[in-house]
Amino acid sequence: MLIDPRHLQILTAIVDAGGLTEGAARLGKSQPSLSRSLALLEARIGAPLFEKGKRPLQPTALGRALAVEGRVIASASEAAGRTALSHSKGQAGILRVAGSPVFMDGVISQTIASFQAEFPDLRVDQSYGYLDALLNELSLDQIDIAICPVTTDQVPEGFSFRKLLPGRNVIACSSAHPLARKKSLILDDIAPYPWIAPPADSPLHADLRRVLDEIGISDIKVSFSGGSLTSILNVLEGSQAITILPHSVVFMQRHTKKLHPLSIRIKHPARDLGLLTRNGQQATPAVRRLEKHLIAQFSGLSHSIAQHERNALWRS
Repeated sequence: MLIDPRHLQILTAIVDAGGLTEGAARLGKSQPSLSRSLALLEARIGAPLFEKGKRPLQPTALGRALAVEGRVIASASEAAGRTALSHSKGQAGILRVAGSPVFMDGVISQTIASFQAEFPDLRVDQSYGYLDALLNELSLDQIDIAICPVTTDQVPEGFSFRKLLPGRNVIACSSAHPLARKKSLILDDIAPYPWIAPPADSPLHADLRRVLDEIGISDIKVSFSGGSLTSILNVLEGSQAITILPHSVVFMQRHTKKLHPLSIRIKHPARDLGLLTRNGQQATPAVRRLEKHLIAQFSGLSHSIAQHERNALWRS
């Protein structure tokens, strides 16, 4: 037997309020309206739900049992309303975010953590990829936002790019490395040490080759290649290798006191780290909230990194 859930909610209101008038006031309806709904429910069930002739109204055993179910329905309806409201305000839901591995692990994950501390009911599904794969996932509506380093001419028609950070790279080593203790450095100082090469398909690997060409190093010893940011940091910490990393990643690791940027001036890539989205893709309130959070966080981070550059790095 199918029963209109609204009728059960009305029954619950009458039982809990203690009468038709009180139940109508609780629901914001008229008493005649509740009487008609109650009559329809009793006709549907084929049995009375209140003891006849008793005042105040007293529910029958069946009436009390059905009122329990009505409370469940009312509770579910209220929960659904709260969920819908949270989604409409961007306070709940699922965000699909993807980006370049080194930046996602070294920089973005910390800003996502601060975002979720403010909005704990928002779930973030994160994945990794480089530009071509990210563009494809955006086109197929598999992700909401891509966060990656690109040049302006790499953004195809139909997509939008919002800059977060200018491209800045540094040569880095562990804080225990002999080079970290030198007050001034020249290129000959780094020549004896092996290198960690970033993943071959990453923009950072191309940056390494270009930097080596620019500073006149044609032959290097590669002691480790590929791997995640965590593995690169672990190898740096346990060896005398050096590598190239985005300055933002090194800057975000400063609290660990394990990573040291070398004050050797190098040319920076023409890319910017930013938010890549597909035009025409309807952004949910949660996506807009995350975008706003990232832009605000990186505005402060960009200022701090620029200040650190002026005060500590690339001294001639």
